Amino acid sequence: MLKGIQILCCSSGFVIQYWKPRTRTSQGISSTSIPSKPFSLYSPLRIVPTQDFSYVPKISTRRSRFRTFHAPSTRSELNVEGPLASSSSSVADQSAAHVRNSKFCQWCGGSTKHDVPEGEQRMRAICTICGKITYQNPKMVVGCLIEHENKVLLCKRKIEPSYGLWTLPAGYLEIGESAVDGAIRETREEANADVEVLSPFVQLDIPLIGQIYMIFLAKLKKPHFSPGPESSDCRLFALDDIPFDSLSFSSMVVTLNLYVKDMKAGRPRFHYGTINKRPGTSPSDIHAYTLDHHMQL
Repeated sequence: MLKGIQILCCSSGFVIQYWKPRTRTSQGISSTSIPSKPFSLYSPLRIVPTQDFSYVPKISTRRSRFRTFHAPSTRSELNVEGPLASSSSSVADQSAAHVRNSKFCQWCGGSTKHDVPEGEQRMRAICTICGKITYQNPKMVVGCLIEHENKVLLCKRKIEPSYGLWTLPAGYLEIGESAVDGAIRETREEANADVEVLSPFVQLDIPLIGQIYMIFLAKLKKPHFSPGPESSDCRLFALDDIPFDSLSFSSMVVTLNLYVKDMKAGRPRFHYGTINKRPGTSPSDIHAYTLDHHMQL
């Protein structure tokens, strides 16, 4: 498991030079705090139970369970496409439910059939004309958690899903971009802010909807920001004023809770976890989930 996570860290585009020492000044924290020992991708990872901030952990050998938050929500994660599998479905059933949305070949436009190709285990969309297989892979969402004068920058969404709710500036990674480049671009597009990325902060996998969130800690190059085309408002929030009752996605709830906890403990850490929706609940309920396999550096 640890070796797998180390490999995962490498493939996610973590860049060692982005880790910078954090010092505490009279105005607050200016950069990232890490031990004097150099960071290593092969440093031991610790699986830890989640604690305190707004949810109660359920003791388990591998997972930490969030308490359901008391905030209404009618939106799910970014751009969920196609039917979502029921709680009783297996992984194969879930993949089959998604692959059936692909009715035509992306190369020749021919109709597809859905079958398990020879030598594979998953249902695939196979073109009945050219025989090519359409492989569907998770999408990566990248963004920035911007620190400024002991506050964090949030944007109010001007688009669906989650219109009118608060989020970190984030969006889908584009072909040809690194994760860092994509996070900087999304921040410029949604908050008209130029930032310097300091370090990776959290990676959250959401298997149910086929998304991976990569959020970086960043700071403003200049203290200027304003709503972009997809935002109706941009605002700095003190840690105690973060609007947890009106955040857009469960990934934002987890990210900001981890950040608040880390800052109250004295320094940010890197976190990895899997967000799994709770069985029997609607996918649009962003507070009904567990954070599984939580690890931190």
